[in-house]
Amino acid sequence: MEERDKNHLSRAAQRRIREKEERRGLILKAAMGLFASEGYNHASMERIADEAEVSTGTLYFNFRNKEDILVHLMDEIAYEIRSLVGAEFRMAENPHEGIRRSGIAFMTEFCRRHPEKIAILYRESVGKSNLVESHREKMHKQLIADLQSAVELLRDAKGYRFRSGLTPEIIATCIGGMYERIAYQFIIWQDRSGDLQEVSRELVDFILGGIDALRI
Repeated sequence: MEERDKNHLSRAAQRRIREKEERRGLILKAAMGLFASEGYNHASMERIADEAEVSTGTLYFNFRNKEDILVHLMDEIAYEIRSLVGAEFRMAENPHEGIRRSGIAFMTEFCRRHPEKIAILYRESVGKSNLVESHREKMHKQLIADLQSAVELLRDAKGYRFRSGLTPEIIATCIGGMYERIAYQFIIWQDRSGDLQEVSRELVDFILGGIDALRI
């Protein structure tokens, strides 16, 4: 609800809205912890309600089912990532530095601090349902569009000419895939978060070198 609408509500109504938002937040936090630690398939609605310290009825009042909860988590996580890397890119002096800063921020500020969110985004959202898959597709397309835009800004700023009109999209798709594989290798499959600072630096150097190699 927008702030101007809240201002016209009674204090009691505003309190009820805050309490509802807090309950939803507790439910999502509990579900995220269970999905990441035990897996989506092993976490029941009853376990989520117990972990969130709410009744099962309250849980179903806020979310239709586990799938609904997972989709909400995916949307929140994707929004957090886009906000973080977008802010880093905009603060940079130029697109080259923006790609570097946003890549390092994703690995060191998001992946290292929120491994449970990475597990949900990359592992627990795979192969669940048509609805979840459609959200994964939407998130992937938005990610590729953001990365492609960054590559095109770099191309224009540097005066690059690429081999074909497909090059920015190809580069963007490769970047997205590399970040996912790095997350699996250093976070999901093994806890090597302490290496992410160095990993992120080498990865962005590799990405920027690859972009430079494809110009003509």
